[in-house]
Amino acid sequence: QVQLVESGGGLVQPGGSLRLSCTASGSIFNIYAIGWYRQAPGKQRELIANPTSAYHTNYAESVKGRFTISRDNAENTVYLQMNSLKPEDTAVYYCNTPLSLKTWGQGTQVTVSS
Repeated sequence: QVQLVESGGGLVQPGGSLRLSCTASGSIFNIYAIGWYRQAPGKQRELIANPTSAYHTNYAESVKGRFTISRDNAENTVYLQMNSLKPEDTAVYYCNTPLSLKTWGQGTQVTVSS
């Protein structure tokens, strides 16, 4: 069974940056399948970074140009680099595999506020 653990969240000022990490353990699978979701207070969880191949990721319009996925195969870790953060990016961020959802991790809280 795959376990996904998110980390790296925190409080950041508008315009700042954060890098989130998602470490996968358990059954071996392709980390290129891992994408990123977020759930803002009072809203549904949304997919913001959806990898369609090892070389391409579709990003939600709200984060396009500001967020980028990267990977460390040796560490079974997927990163989400978030730049130019806005207050509306405040949410709990999760990683998972969109084509075949695994058990959700606890997520990592990102708060963008001055």
